[in-house]
Formats: sequence, structure tokens, C-alpha cells
Amino acid sequence: MVDGDGPEHPVRTCVGCRARAAKADLVRLVNDNGRVTPDTRGGLPGRGAHLHRDRRCLELAQRRRAWSRAFRTAVPRGVGAWDDSRVAALFGPDPCDSPDHESG
Repeated sequence: MVDGDGPEHPVRTCVGCRARAAKADLVRLVNDNGRVTPDTRGGLPGRGAHLHRDRRCLELAQRRRAWSRAFRTAVPRGVGAWDDSRVAALFGPDPCDSPDHESG
């Protein structure tokens, strides 16, 4: 069990790493017609998915193609693929994309 587990401290599962954590430690995401949208205030309608505020968890969710399972729906028709760029923006630029990063 997660510390603080109980009715006063709800627990959710991260769609990336699948670890359970306090709801306050995760960011809620909703499906906005094929666009994965952060719901930082918790007031947007629709089924929510939760993710740690960690780029690694986002990458795991992308690799596992977790969005369709989390939202219990297929990618909306005409969209082609889930757009999670708004979520990626929460973490800032990818460290591997920075000019200071030396490859190989």
C-alpha cells in the first residue's frame, strides 16, 4: 500500500510505470478528441488517466501504447494517432535534444 492510503488520500496508477501513487503526485490526463490533454485542475470532463511528472513515465506510456487502454477508446477517426505533445510540454525539452548533449 502507498503511504497515506485511504479515503482522505486517493491512490491512482501511473499509466507509464504502472506504479501506484497518491493522486496528488500524479498529473491527470483526459482525451480531448484524440489529443491527450493535461488536466492540472482536475475539472475537465471525461475518463482520466494518471501519469507521474517524469519524462520516463511518458516515454513508457508511449512505448506501451497506453492511451487507448487508459481512455478505453480507440484513436478517434480521422486523427491517425494519439497526440500527446501537450503532455510532453509539461516536462520541457528532451535532454537528448539540447545542444549541450554530446552523442556517441
